[in-house]
Amino acid sequence: MVVTTHQPIFLPWPGFFFKGLQADYMVLLDDVQFPRGRGWMNRNRLKNEQGELWLTVPVWKKGRELQIIRDVEICDETDWRKKHLRSIRQNYANAPYLEDHFSTIESIYRKDHRFLIQLNMELIRFLWAALNIKTELLLQSDLGIKDKGTDLLVRICQHLSADAYLTFPIVEKYLEPDKFSAAGIRLRFSNFHPPVYPQLWSAFIYNLSTLDLLLNCGPKSKDLIIA
Repeated sequence: MVVTTHQPIFLPWPGFFFKGLQADYMVLLDDVQFPRGRGWMNRNRLKNEQGELWLTVPVWKKGRELQIIRDVEICDETDWRKKHLRSIRQNYANAPYLEDHFSTIESIYRKDHRFLIQLNMELIRFLWAALNIKTELLLQSDLGIKDKGTDLLVRICQHLSADAYLTFPIVEKYLEPDKFSAAGIRLRFSNFHPPVYPQLWSAFIYNLSTLDLLLNCGPKSKDLIIA
């Protein structure tokens, strides 16, 4: 039984789903601290004629520095939803698979989500289904497990009766292998090579949101991620 984890980021990059495809369970860490500064929890990149197209979900931060991810609230002082949808519609008008997915994207954006986690999870589950991923997707908060660092990961693995934990080599320096060994859990490292695929506009840009891949490649997206 293989478990992997990740933070529930906004419109994730292909590496997120690559990990999911290799595990039996993927647990999204929503009961940990919301990263300080700019990160991927509330923003990601698509593409336009000039190059990178950043989509950012505004969230309330002032006076809330030590927030837990699942407690972060969306700031609706601007009509960011309309801006995002317009950007996707305009810049992907010539994408082969825009019409297959835009109505679903639009319906997600039209919902009055109060918390960022609600929006992110709907978008993740949309991409999960579009890529036909069978791995079970779970939330840390639903498991009722709280801890930090390696201890948190080990406890999640034990809760799900996993004998292996999957991650990328880049995070190895942050882990304590002895704790996994003591629990009888094997650390499994997997290298991810970002897929190269037909994109709109100018030169190819690596590791955009998986939405860019899906709108350009449709049913072939899963195989491109695996390959």
